Amino acid sequence: MKRTAAYLLVAALWLFCSCGAELSLRKGDQKYALGEYTDAAALYKKAYAGTPSTEKELRAATAFKLAECYRRTNYIPRALAAYRNAIRYHYPDSVVYRYLADMLRLDGKPAEAEKNYLIALEHDPNDVLAQNGLESCHLIQQWKDNPTRYIVKKDPILNSRYSDWSPVFGSQEYDVLYFTSTRKEATGEELNAITGMKSCDFFFSRKDDKGKWSKPELVEGGINTEFEDGSCSLSPNFSTMYYTYCSSDPQQPRPAAIYRASRADASWSTGNPFGNSRDSIYNYAHPAASPDGKWLYFVSDMDGGYGGMDLWRVPIDGRLIGAENLGPEINTPGNEMFPTFRKNGELYFSSNGHPGMGGLDIFRAVSTSDSTWTVSNLGTPVNSASDDFGMTFEGDYTRGFFSSNRNDGRGRDHIYSFELPETVHKITGWVYEKDGYELPDALVYLIGNDGTNMKINVKEDGSFTQRINPGVSYLLLGTSKGYMNYKQEMTADSTDQDREYVLQFPLSSISKPVLIDNIFFDFNSATLRPESAESLNELVRLLTDNAGVTIEIGAHCDYKGDDDYNKRLSQQRAESVVDYLIKNGIRKDRLTARGYGESQPKTINRKMAEKYSFLKEETVLTEEFIKTLNDEEQEICNQLNRRTEFRVIRTTYGLFGGR
Repeated sequence: MKRTAAYLLVAALWLFCSCGAELSLRKGDQKYALGEYTDAAALYKKAYAGTPSTEKELRAATAFKLAECYRRTNYIPRALAAYRNAIRYHYPDSVVYRYLADMLRLDGKPAEAEKNYLIALEHDPNDVLAQNGLESCHLIQQWKDNPTRYIVKKDPILNSRYSDWSPVFGSQEYDVLYFTSTRKEATGEELNAITGMKSCDFFFSRKDDKGKWSKPELVEGGINTEFEDGSCSLSPNFSTMYYTYCSSDPQQPRPAAIYRASRADASWSTGNPFGNSRDSIYNYAHPAASPDGKWLYFVSDMDGGYGGMDLWRVPIDGRLIGAENLGPEINTPGNEMFPTFRKNGELYFSSNGHPGMGGLDIFRAVSTSDSTWTVSNLGTPVNSASDDFGMTFEGDYTRGFFSSNRNDGRGRDHIYSFELPETVHKITGWVYEKDGYELPDALVYLIGNDGTNMKINVKEDGSFTQRINPGVSYLLLGTSKGYMNYKQEMTADSTDQDREYVLQFPLSSISKPVLIDNIFFDFNSATLRPESAESLNELVRLLTDNAGVTIEIGAHCDYKGDDDYNKRLSQQRAESVVDYLIKNGIRKDRLTARGYGESQPKTINRKMAEKYSFLKEETVLTEEFIKTLNDEEQEICNQLNRRTEFRVIRTTYGLFGGR
């Protein structure tokens, strides 16, 4: 008898729990249909707990619905657990593996995510989002290993303990910032059943003369209501605001709509629906006015897109009927959202359909024609494994703010500042006398194929530094009175990394002989050795750049050997150099060869005296002087005497039609 009563009690309790679970499930479905995911999640959780583990199909379906609520409210840890429960109870749709993989990527676990994307693709090889997710897993480490130069910081003034997102500059001076927030000062008292927080409103902050942002305040006027108001864009003259409005009134639930308001001094007028967005069955949200003021870009799930939320545009004075989809380079089967613009026309948007770090990533889109775009991921540290979106730029600068829910376990959004440090490419150069010292009176002329044309004065040490533009080709000419010009050509890299290009400008004197370094002949021969070519080619270039100059090539020997033999050998060697120059394009009548033998021993200049401590400035390396030195010092002096020099004869060659 007691056993029978016990069975009846268990059966009654099971029936009570089952009925309770069924009721919670029905109520959860109602809340989910209204988009009230926070309330729906609580009901699904109750239904799941009340469903016996033997009812695998119902448990799987309930776990999946619960996971969807958590996914849509960015509650990643709970979404992961719920999707795993759905898989454990054999949820029949393979999409559960892709959603689990998405959450794992958001949780910073790309290796585990990759395994689940592969399972999803085994069931559906044509799942584009799973394909892109798998590609993302392969790219994530590459992005992490090669971060961009952006500097990203969470702003301490603009953020609250609640959600703050979609910042946008609101004045021509870029000293006012509007953004959307669910902070406690927002209008209305009720908590939003979708987010579990207050409905969002517009707030603003103002920057003072020292660059500090003020404590945010609620925007005055009619744009803030007790319902959802957010994600705005301003016209190019900052006088009109386009924004998203969504009535969360349970008595009159409506899709998201685009509203428009006008500025009246510091406050805004009550917003009015843009186009037919309020009376539509589709969602219209996240408006963005183009920099030229001609187009309104926005997000919608209307028919004719590529799946999920797509980016569209219409003429800014038109209606939403006949909107133009931005096409497959931008839109995917996932969600493309939060379009914004730079002044230069670049479009920025967020997507969870393109390969990315996880969640929504920010992308740059550059128009290549009327209908095509080049799209690129901004990489780390702008993008993270979480949602990153709503980027706004401070005028022409590559700095501003964006939103992200990174490092927030509750999935709440916060405002981050970003700045891309300016890429600096510069030339550092030195102008000096060949075989001598700096020339502080020198000038450097700089000409670029971007229109650059400037004259640069050098410093006292003969140096100069000049900033240049990446990807530009430059010609530089070093000049100084009494010296031959010296030309350098270069092209700056197109890289976005800082670069310094170091150039030397050794100027050859017009008034005294100039040593030609590294000229070598075979022993007791006038045959030039191959290693002489580099110096001789440099001389060819110098003569080509100084077309009015004629020179004498002078060859010299040391005192060893017969005087007549030395003079004859040095003459032959000078002629060999002249022949080389002629073969390489220098006119014969600009060149004279002369062999001096040992008749003109080297005179030591200050630079040589600094290099060789046993020599003094103005010392002449005669045979008598050299023989007073030790063997090692004698060989050094003999090497200095065995030299090839050139001397400028005149600088008017070719002028007035003559030679």
